[in-house]
Amino acid sequence: MAQESSFREIQVSSSDIAIRKIGLQDLWQALREGYDDFNTRPSFGAFLFLIYPLSALLFTLLLLTDSLLYLAVPMVVGFTLIGPAISVALFNTSRRRELGLELNWRSAFDFVHSASFAPIVALSMVMAVLYVIWMFTAQNLYFDRFGASPPVSMAEFINQLMTTKQGAGLMLYGNALGLLFAFTALAISVVAFPLLLDKPVTSLTAMSVSLRAVTANLFVMAIWGLIVVVLLAIGALFLLVGLAAVLPILGHATWHLYRKLIEP
Repeated sequence: MAQESSFREIQVSSSDIAIRKIGLQDLWQALREGYDDFNTRPSFGAFLFLIYPLSALLFTLLLLTDSLLYLAVPMVVGFTLIGPAISVALFNTSRRRELGLELNWRSAFDFVHSASFAPIVALSMVMAVLYVIWMFTAQNLYFDRFGASPPVSMAEFINQLMTTKQGAGLMLYGNALGLLFAFTALAISVVAFPLLLDKPVTSLTAMSVSLRAVTANLFVMAIWGLIVVVLLAIGALFLLVGLAAVLPILGHATWHLYRKLIEP
């Protein structure tokens, strides 16, 4: 209790945190630095995020078994909404490497013993709720287009998407809503999770600063979001196994992007 009280007394407010303006060159540099971090300990990043694509594949197979084909793609795509929460260990690894500290599995997760753990969990719950809302939205969109009866086979589902007006509408509105959810997730988390590791702030303050940073660099951060989507799509082309490399690099790069966006 005394430790919690002390933490609250030294908390930094949103107005105390200065936002930098960045350019496109900062994005490329963040990616290079992220790759350098990943290359330093590739086995750690690859093993950690192998869990992510394999879990996505497992859930997709379960959906296929339960004739919920219309939710297979939203579920896999929606995992990117909770990706930042899963990336905290990578942020911490980049932070420790930056400080010249020891890098290993235990140290990557040492934040669980710090005062920042509770707000990190709170923010992770926000991202999980956003994921659930996305899934309900995707389901309701399908029902609006095709009714409450799910497709009985993959062939029928693909035929619905490719040959009907309802399918074209589903893909159009689904992609538009997916981008909206993805950008919302980016806006509230891209700075928030690294900030929670770096400074004594609450989850609400972290989200507020993240929104400020994205708003102040709207065009550049929109390009960053596009880069993330493209790299994730490339990783997903290889049955999601490619994400085992793409996600760690993006995770490390996000830490360096945070350093460029926020004044020390």
